[in-house]
Amino acid sequence: MGALCSMKIVVDENMPLSDAFFNGFGTVVHKAGRLITRDDLLDADALFVRSITKVNQRLLEGTKVGFVGTATIGVDHVDQHYLAEQGIVYASAPGCNASAVVNYVLTSLLELEVSRGIDINAVQVGIVGLGNVGRRLKAALEIWGVKVVACDPLLNPNDIDGLVSMEEALQSDVLSLHVPMVKEGTHPTHYLMNYERLQNLKQNAVLINTSRGSVIDNRALRNVLADRSDLSVVLDVWENEPMLDRELASVVDIATPHIAGYSYDGKVKGTEMVYQAFCRYLGEKASITLTDVIDHALDVTIDPVVLEKEGKVDALSMVGAVYSIMVDDIGLRSTLKKSREQRTAAFDQLRKHYRLRREFSTISVRNKEWLVSNVSKQEFKRLQALGFCV
Repeated sequence: MGALCSMKIVVDENMPLSDAFFNGFGTVVHKAGRLITRDDLLDADALFVRSITKVNQRLLEGTKVGFVGTATIGVDHVDQHYLAEQGIVYASAPGCNASAVVNYVLTSLLELEVSRGIDINAVQVGIVGLGNVGRRLKAALEIWGVKVVACDPLLNPNDIDGLVSMEEALQSDVLSLHVPMVKEGTHPTHYLMNYERLQNLKQNAVLINTSRGSVIDNRALRNVLADRSDLSVVLDVWENEPMLDRELASVVDIATPHIAGYSYDGKVKGTEMVYQAFCRYLGEKASITLTDVIDHALDVTIDPVVLEKEGKVDALSMVGAVYSIMVDDIGLRSTLKKSREQRTAAFDQLRKHYRLRREFSTISVRNKEWLVSNVSKQEFKRLQALGFCV
């Protein structure tokens, strides 16, 4: 690579495999995403972040940075207009953690079936936003056998089955939000779920938000929940992260610290995608793939025969052998009684030290024949919808 080997590259320390992908270009400097400053970038050639670094004029003005990559689906933390004005090339990783978010949403529904007595196969699910996540969630729920409608004003209703208006989607028994943060224009999503819409949700409705915190007016939601104990709420994203509304967090059914997409597989896919974009920017051939660098010592295998000896085998028990969403919930709730400063730090620490979590599609399943013979047809469909290779 010649002169390229003398480059300085600053990366969020939470970006896995960054050394494996970027060491060949020069010096890789790791730093906590929220702590990256302009001084760190004065002599840097490239910056790679995740979702918590605000990439804007204040951060980049006067620096050498010519390329910015965010290894995330969401891009509202990046001032793309400023980057374009400055001629700074920019890349994101659309779809990298879409499967992880779908895993999270489906897992939350399985948990609510138990905790709230909701039969998901007997309800209608409304999906708001049919991007990478929304489309995959719709497909998974349809495999599951659930009735699904979707709302996305940017799409042609003649192209997609089940596309409805926002007002029609709001009549669903379960409403899952998968939109970007848009504050201006024809279809803003900031406070998309305001007090009026929240108050008008169906009796016993479920509301899930894994998109951006401010898509829901958090104060309004807290006020609505004070009057409506019938509602079930799952929140992974919050206004004013990392300083979330602890009163709201204490009353929702499932509260997690912005980790819906935090699977190992989603993270490494994001790193690979921005690496490939960086190679294109440099006019270099991408010579490294995930197959070359992924650590197969982290592979996970489960055996339903073993699970059966410990208790019932169904979709929830199979999921529980791999990922417990309630561990994430307990982790966040354990921070709520701390001081404001301690809670802020704790939120970031939960993300920084997040445990290894593999996507269901990567899990090796033993004794598949036994599984087919010993679980109900509905549970088997659920396992397929979740992504298990059964």
